[in-house]
Amino acid sequence: MASERLTLEAANEAAGMRIDKWLAMQLPELSRSRIEALISGGGVVVNGKNPSKSLKLKGGEQIELEIPEPQELEVLPQDIPIEIVYEDDQLLVVNKPKSMVVHPAPGNPDGTLVNALLYHCKGRLSSINGIIRPGIVHRIDKMTSGLLMVAKTDAAHRCLAEQIKQHSFTREYMAVVCGAFSPESGTISAPIGRSKYDRKKMCVTEHCAKPAVTHYETIERLKGWSVMRFRLETGRTHQIRVHCAYSGHPVLGDEVYGKPFKGIEGQCLHAKKIGFIHPNGEYMEFDSPLPEYFEAVLRNLRK
Repeated sequence: MASERLTLEAANEAAGMRIDKWLAMQLPELSRSRIEALISGGGVVVNGKNPSKSLKLKGGEQIELEIPEPQELEVLPQDIPIEIVYEDDQLLVVNKPKSMVVHPAPGNPDGTLVNALLYHCKGRLSSINGIIRPGIVHRIDKMTSGLLMVAKTDAAHRCLAEQIKQHSFTREYMAVVCGAFSPESGTISAPIGRSKYDRKKMCVTEHCAKPAVTHYETIERLKGWSVMRFRLETGRTHQIRVHCAYSGHPVLGDEVYGKPFKGIEGQCLHAKKIGFIHPNGEYMEFDSPLPEYFEAVLRNLRK
């Protein structure tokens, strides 16, 4: 496989910067995780030596990179049962089960929602997000259940994506969280960015963050827990989970931002309602019942 070779020189102004952060500034087309993988894999050489990602530059270093072409995953149709809530020639709405990954990625090459969609739609999905994420306009986490909108045509994809960008797309979630919010309803407005300490996690931060707004409402109070409704105004990665943890009320079972809960795998979070304007101009709204795992948690907590 062909590789791209680059030679860079660190200016004196780079003194004191970590090599991984400096490279991220010089090569914005590469993700931080890709840069870290290059460094750990020996693809970066500084003055003839392989550095650690925490190496601090002094200025004037000669930096050589060998960047292999990324391997494209082969995404094949798979006959996997999926629950179709609505479908027409331009889009469909799917009720994703918990534990299903939305699209293929390293570690999850198949068995995803995209594999199932390719089979169901006979490959007729929008191409805007490439071959790995055909039709995917927005995502929900692997361990989050609920409604997901999928575009069949590029025109539908652009129409729906613009509504998300303009915050006119309705997304409501149900969750069980630790403790009780005070006041019982309100808004969390706190910017979200990637954690400097763990690149797989998001956090509330002012550093390289984007605005994030979550509206919340308490539906039921239980002993030590609360059943909540959340409405997203923005759609940042892990937004509800991060905002809940930031507020001191992590989602029940969230192993990343809270702690595991006996008897449930992953967070108790369900994408219950979505609403949008169809490309034909009609407003459409869909609501899904709470899945059995969620109802079982509620029965257990109410005892």
